[in-house]
Amino acid sequence: MELLNIKREVERLSNILIEVEGCLSLPELSARIEKLNQLISQSTFCDNSVTFYQTLQEIDSLNGKKKQYQRSHFILDEIEAALELLELSADEELLQEAQTNLTQLQQELETLEIQQLLYNPCDQKGAFLAITAEVGSIDAQDWAAMLLHLYHRWAVNHNHKVHLVQESAGDLGGFKHATLEIIGRYAYGWLKSEQGTHARIERISPIHGNGKRHTCLASVEISPILDESVDFEIPEKHLEITLPRHRRNVNRPETWVRLFHILTGISVFCKEERSQMQNKEKALAILKSKLFAMPTGGYAYTLAQNVQQVDEIQPRQIKSLSTKLIREYILHPFTKVKDLRTNVETPAATEVLNGKIDLFIKAYLQQLNHTTSVSKEVLDNFK
Repeated sequence: MELLNIKREVERLSNILIEVEGCLSLPELSARIEKLNQLISQSTFCDNSVTFYQTLQEIDSLNGKKKQYQRSHFILDEIEAALELLELSADEELLQEAQTNLTQLQQELETLEIQQLLYNPCDQKGAFLAITAEVGSIDAQDWAAMLLHLYHRWAVNHNHKVHLVQESAGDLGGFKHATLEIIGRYAYGWLKSEQGTHARIERISPIHGNGKRHTCLASVEISPILDESVDFEIPEKHLEITLPRHRRNVNRPETWVRLFHILTGISVFCKEERSQMQNKEKALAILKSKLFAMPTGGYAYTLAQNVQQVDEIQPRQIKSLSTKLIREYILHPFTKVKDLRTNVETPAATEVLNGKIDLFIKAYLQQLNHTTSVSKEVLDNFK
């Protein structure tokens, strides 16, 4: 019976692989990559830097997809070969190997299925992930630290590089605010589903707190890491730059930098880099990322429409997506994590807090792509 179940699962996964590949098979992928390589080898092609970097990104993306398809086909062939041998003779070690490969194939195809839902060019970029604790709440600062751990573990589990680039320590531990830089293909596409307010809910013991429900909040904001393929500058007149005053202790100079964007009220503070110049560059990168990711009517959108309209942007036009409550994490007296947008839930709160959030990400992206009644404004918010 166990062998039969494996066969059925292999057949199901084989059909999923066919669907994921769609009309772009491995030979067609190779042909497309070869065509683009010939294109960028032309001496005049690099004259347009934006088009050049966009083409390089497409080549990189197609090569990544090709490797994923090849890896999935290889694992599938290994399982099918093992099943043929198992039909001739029982072999516990070979059966265990087939089951291990089956689990790996399931994970590979889960990743491919989610990536099929990510079609916006920014989806393939890395991400800045900012966590902000509820103002004035020490418990929320602790909750922000738990979320920081969650997303750090998620990034590591997905083989992404992750760095803490901005932080403001809490009053008694935890964080008031922290920003992670997550470097890896599709990091932004996956994590954009996490934008919003996350609530930790605990039922306090009747002995301590009269059995009242205790809720603390922290908001998560996601923006893409920009590269040379995105070309826009922030006019100096729109920036206020604050630097530390010179101190006599030259052995330990302060290198922090704070940038304030006058039109939107967005502030970025960086102190984790070694030099003031590096902190300024990182702060500017984070600020540009936040501005670019704003919904329709924001900074980069206006620039794309008409550079002369930049001065017309006002703070009231900036719509925040990080204030909407999207998920509840009930941690006491029972455990349950529930996404309020898709109604997907799990009692495995410990696993979720250790970074296993792909079930929520997939459900949200499927809902976003398959819902026909979603307004254009909502869709624009997640571009």
